[in-house]
Amino acid sequence: MGHGPWVSPRARLATLLLSRVAGPDAARARARIHSTPGPRRFAPGSPVTRVHGDASMFVGGVRALLLQSLHPAAMAAVDDHSGYRADPWGRLQRTATFIATTTFATVGHADQAAAVVRAVHARIEGTTPDGQPYRADDPHLLQWVHVAEVESFLQAHQRFGRRPLTPSEQDEYVAQAARIGQLLGAPDLPRTVDELGATLRSYRPELRGTPAAVRTGHFLLHDPPIPRAVRPAYRMITGAGVGLLPSWARAELDLGEGMPVLRRVGGHLATRTIRWALDPAQPAPPPDASPVPAPAGVTAPAGGRMVDR
Repeated sequence: MGHGPWVSPRARLATLLLSRVAGPDAARARARIHSTPGPRRFAPGSPVTRVHGDASMFVGGVRALLLQSLHPAAMAAVDDHSGYRADPWGRLQRTATFIATTTFATVGHADQAAAVVRAVHARIEGTTPDGQPYRADDPHLLQWVHVAEVESFLQAHQRFGRRPLTPSEQDEYVAQAARIGQLLGAPDLPRTVDELGATLRSYRPELRGTPAAVRTGHFLLHDPPIPRAVRPAYRMITGAGVGLLPSWARAELDLGEGMPVLRRVGGHLATRTIRWALDPAQPAPPPDASPVPAPAGVTAPAGGRMVDR
């Protein structure tokens, strides 16, 4: 009986990871994002491309989802409209593709992706369980989702990334990420780490662990629709994400303190394994991928530091 061509364990793992985060046609999607000729918003090697292209994003994504769920209106919108329980991988793929497109693709493709998301947001509205109306395109809600993501991605990169950013690069990352957030209509976004911390703190009185948020955390951490064979690796990623949350957020979501050292070790092991698998699959940018200049008022000043909460 004949056998197909031998595929290395490294290549098999890369294929599995890419199919989960980019969909069944991952190769075509990556070629469209990374290899289409044309100008980009961000230069290769700039802080936003380093953060959003690193394996630490797996950990940062978990932290962001858990942190975002603590806003009752954001959680209600996800619970009512996203279908994440029925199709969690589809939601992951759409989110990952949007981040990759707005970071690495041509300006035209990035703008098109943002327009699609804005159109979806315009149709999403409802009422929270305690009777508060919400709209997905509410600028206040858009700002919350943005800052929770940016802080989570930055925290994960500084802990588990290949090359942590310097203080000035951290400010530059926050300013570059603001250019992406603006595409979705989020106003008055922070451009420095200090501004990011202040904005996050301003939302603290609104945040709480609603029953929907606690259910979402349980689903994400304890009942994911993944094969048993890969659950240990998945738990290392999610455990690292939980470990990066501030203690008050873990308490609101009833997650406990756990074992910080094991979470940190597991996060390093998981991200290094992902990086080992995906490094050979990283496409090179096209030769004309020159960045377009930033609009006035979005350049980060030098200096800054990580948010310490």
